[in-house]
Amino acid sequence: MTKITRLFDFPYYQLDKQNLLDALVTKQDGVWVKTSTQEYIDKANTISRALLRMGIQKNDKIAIISTNNRTEWNIMDIGILQTGAQNIPIYPTISEDDYEYILNHSGAIYCFVSDEEVLRKVNLIKHNVPNLKDIFSFNEIKGCKNWKELLVLGEDQINQNLVEERKNNVKAEDLATIIYTSGTTGKPKGVMLSHKNIVSNVLDSASRIPFEKGKSRAMSFLPICHIFERMILYLYQYYGVSIYFGESIDKISDNINEVKPTVMTVVPRLLEKVYDKIYSKGLQLTGIKRRLFFWAVNLGLRYKPYGANGFWYETQLKIARKLIFSKWKTGLGGNLDLMVSGSAALQPRLSRIFAAAEIPVMEGYGLTETSPVIAVNDMRNHGFQIGTVGKIIDNVEIKIAEDGEILCKGPNVMMGYYKDEALTKEAIVSGYFHTGDIGEIDSEGFLKITDRKKEMFKTSGGKYISPQLLENAMKQSRFIEQIMVIGDGQKMPAAFIQPNFEFVREWEKLHGISVGKTNEEIINNSKVIERIQEEVDILNEKFGNWEKIKRFELTPDIWSIDGGHLTPTLKLRRKIVMEKYIDLFHKIYG
Repeated sequence: MTKITRLFDFPYYQLDKQNLLDALVTKQDGVWVKTSTQEYIDKANTISRALLRMGIQKNDKIAIISTNNRTEWNIMDIGILQTGAQNIPIYPTISEDDYEYILNHSGAIYCFVSDEEVLRKVNLIKHNVPNLKDIFSFNEIKGCKNWKELLVLGEDQINQNLVEERKNNVKAEDLATIIYTSGTTGKPKGVMLSHKNIVSNVLDSASRIPFEKGKSRAMSFLPICHIFERMILYLYQYYGVSIYFGESIDKISDNINEVKPTVMTVVPRLLEKVYDKIYSKGLQLTGIKRRLFFWAVNLGLRYKPYGANGFWYETQLKIARKLIFSKWKTGLGGNLDLMVSGSAALQPRLSRIFAAAEIPVMEGYGLTETSPVIAVNDMRNHGFQIGTVGKIIDNVEIKIAEDGEILCKGPNVMMGYYKDEALTKEAIVSGYFHTGDIGEIDSEGFLKITDRKKEMFKTSGGKYISPQLLENAMKQSRFIEQIMVIGDGQKMPAAFIQPNFEFVREWEKLHGISVGKTNEEIINNSKVIERIQEEVDILNEKFGNWEKIKRFELTPDIWSIDGGHLTPTLKLRRKIVMEKYIDLFHKIYG
């Protein structure tokens, strides 16, 4: 029986347990192409043999930049790691300058890219990356070497004994990967994660995910270059879950209906879009169908787990599930019985409504530096509490510092930041990683995140403001797509708001009013401003007088990664947003 201590042990463990025929599945030319566990291992060994023939040494760095998750990524990952080299995943949509910085900082000597667009960006800067020997592509691209050349180069098994030797020399404590976090300011930081960091996190999280071995099917589309999705893929391999890779975020709805997954990982933004789409369809209904739809929605928004609402509520819920919510589930493939959410705070209303619809979302919490999972909800054994990120996983210790910061200790805590001892010493003190998040643990052991330490600010009256608390509350409004709370050193909190333009246009049709054709016209429309003011006033009621958002200004732009408003993990780049809307800031505060 394979003992799992290094990342490349996962596929061998899966082979011991069950040789899946569809271990990894990618759509190519309209057909889902399956790779079995055995083929996955065979190809990874072929890649390892090829890399040794190319002169790859222990601790060499190989970068992979892929626009989509795919079988080739995983084969390369195992093939690289078996040689004792490190896999450096890079987020595809960052700037060429960031490509250049990461490739130079990591010292990557080869780079594997998915497609023409990524290749174009690498080609623009490769003359500034002296270490880079060659670029290979997964797609067939004229003028670029293809990854299949390695499958040919490694075909002869004569040096497999050297691969085995390299594998045996890889220790659990050895560096496996460097993940560059986008950060909200400055240059990306290289988080060094060992095999032990990630393996321990997979095994210590495993008991929280209710999989039946060999009977589950996953849809994977969140970026694999982030540790959240990557760790989940190792977890799927551990449990013998068949992994189907989504083509792109635009095609995810079609892919879900083709694959009919039982599980997938999500980010809150995606769930908001799914819910908005369902809600919009409900608005188009008429008569009894419409009344039934909104009766079910209102019922779902009051959902509490474990029958806490009592017998009468549960009886009504059964009816709502049969008449309304079952259709929601069918729209998501029909088999989906678990979603795992990470990367940002999940609105409690989404937690309630999806659990009511029997598609529970298990919210978790972690950071790249903690490999990533620290805590996660689990529907079983009363381990699910809405508004929290669940209970701490096995073998991880959490303590709350005097100022409320969450400190984490355990085998999942990173080795440190690559080539930055000073920053490492600042982040890890006496074995505890300082997360930068503020939180609390309740009497039942559930962890609740209340804010980012660095993002809290004081008004000129000396009152502390937690912007994330306010932002998360305000985003419950369907009129508000994005919001940033401001007011550091000012007399009151205020906000920049990007309206949900799609929903505003539906609202316009529904009420037979005119709000303008362009986003610019919409944000200057008095009816829109009044309506959003109503929403802000209602949601303000949850907060103390000093915390309430007293003024806001609407922005015409769609806040995006490309626009610089958001990091690749969809967190606000507060400094950049402030710079973009400095005129609005002056308009608010004078």
